[in-house]
Amino acid sequence: MITRKKARTAKIGVFAVAHATYWAQFDGLEGNIMGFHKDFVKSVEKNAVETVDFGMVDSSEKAYETVKKILAADVDILFCNMVTYATSSVFAPIIKEVDKPVILTALQPLSALDYTKANTFMQLENDNICSVPEFTGVAIRMGKKVADVIIGSLYNDAEAEKAVAEWCDIAKVLHDLKGARMGLMGHTMEAMYDMHTDPTALSAAFGLHVPLFEIDDVISVYNTVTEDEVQKKIKLIDAEFDMPEPKSDPVTSKLTDEDKYQAAKTAVALDKFVEKHNLTGLAYYYEGNENSLHRKISSTFIVGNSILNAQGFPMCGEYDIKTCVAMLIMDRLNIGGSFAEFHPFDFKEDFILVGHDGPHHLAVAEGKPVLRSLKKYHGKPGHGASVEFKLKEGPITMLGITQDANGKFKFVIGEGISKAGAIPPTGNTNTRGFFEPTTKEFVKKWVMEGPTHHYALGIGHRAETIAKIADVLGIERVIVK
Repeated sequence: MITRKKARTAKIGVFAVAHATYWAQFDGLEGNIMGFHKDFVKSVEKNAVETVDFGMVDSSEKAYETVKKILAADVDILFCNMVTYATSSVFAPIIKEVDKPVILTALQPLSALDYTKANTFMQLENDNICSVPEFTGVAIRMGKKVADVIIGSLYNDAEAEKAVAEWCDIAKVLHDLKGARMGLMGHTMEAMYDMHTDPTALSAAFGLHVPLFEIDDVISVYNTVTEDEVQKKIKLIDAEFDMPEPKSDPVTSKLTDEDKYQAAKTAVALDKFVEKHNLTGLAYYYEGNENSLHRKISSTFIVGNSILNAQGFPMCGEYDIKTCVAMLIMDRLNIGGSFAEFHPFDFKEDFILVGHDGPHHLAVAEGKPVLRSLKKYHGKPGHGASVEFKLKEGPITMLGITQDANGKFKFVIGEGISKAGAIPPTGNTNTRGFFEPTTKEFVKKWVMEGPTHHYALGIGHRAETIAKIADVLGIERVIVK
């Protein structure tokens, strides 16, 4: 029942390059080559993106004309389709003026020439790699850099298709970072120095905006919530969550009707709050006086935020907007993005528990997530419904966003494995994380990179993709191994 509210998408620019002199020399070559180009454009479109085909650029004059069209189209990334040899004069104006990731695609129509029938015409149809070094070299001389080169076959090449799909995924991240509204509400949890972040620095690094809110902004919509809206949300909660009896932790109890009702009402208010302010995501922390409406609402965000995470709106606690951005990146890669930190080691089986007591990304849960009533939230005020689940079993990726002494952002990235096994029944998310070469060695290397204690947790091994995003954004990054 919980589905993404906003489809992942991006705008992809594509143009072909060639050497115009060939057209008069070889009748039919241009038509054949443009047919191959159209097939490439179709292969890009399969990745659920909008494509803008700028056609053939085979002269420096056309290059300057195409620059204007590319800038006007405001694409997220640009594929330069190396359909045959082209002089670098058709590329230089574009790489110089377009401040977007440019990927060269050198995809041959034939996986190999038929040498018994080989001729110049056939060679030119498959000369996709010939000018790639010329293009990359000229880019560097222009003070720019080609983001990537994809080499392979145009047809039936799974590796090439995966590389194109990866860049389409990256484009979807860039598309939604640009102009994102990542709300910040409340204040930093007292004494958490690693949570402090300058909103202007976030805007400079990621191209997003950080609107600032008070808990009263949620209260204003909370007061408009109707009983019908609450009951509809309760039905969704009943369908999506298990509510088991408590186990070993005396802090937990079976979800009470009172806690479920309050979680549902707050969830409706959060939906309205996100819609009213056109938010992409939210990081928050607020305590409020005991028995106040402010505390009642702010301490019951967890269920509503977990649902919003699954719908594509990253929401995280403890005022950690850096991790909220990391969660957005993971969500737009379609790999989840739960709010997470390290919990106790298991030195016997060589794993560490990975999770948190706050909102989580329900779309990447292993099985049905659990709701428990907590009599207290450890380390912070309040009580109520809390979400507990394990991440899907298999490969996992972690992304932490931290800052150095000069305030520059840094991506700390790691990969591991989530395996089956019992987790503490504490009403918090926990996953058994296994890492190479040993979990203890990995965690030591991780903490030595100076991360924040939170990070975004997702499924699959996507460290290299996230590293490419950092490179595109001009942000330092390290993959911990």
